[in-house]
Amino acid sequence: MGDKKTVLVVEDEHLVRMAVVFQLEDEGFEVLDASNAADALEILAVTPRIRLIFTDVDMPGRMDGLKLAATVHDRWPPVRIIVTSGHRVVDIADMPAGSVFFSKPYAHEDVLRSIQELVAA
Repeated sequence: MGDKKTVLVVEDEHLVRMAVVFQLEDEGFEVLDASNAADALEILAVTPRIRLIFTDVDMPGRMDGLKLAATVHDRWPPVRIIVTSGHRVVDIADMPAGSVFFSKPYAHEDVLRSIQELVAA
């Protein structure tokens, strides 16, 4: 994969997930995707090159995006985290240190800029 930065997109809405995946691939990222937190954790466990997760808050299953973010921060501290939601505003205190939050709908350019900054850090 060369020097491509790897991003994991976690979003239960298929069309939203694919739109984000395609946008990030167009920007030169290697992108993996999952439709829920359990699948995301399985991917993270076997893919050490992931540099950032981009996760929605509200997802089916036992773990929402905030719990996923906390778990990722604890188990894989170098992985950067962006959390997004269209249904609620998340307080920065409810997310791991260094995480970024975007309300939906968000501007792709703003998200891309944050991803580039976070993976460069």
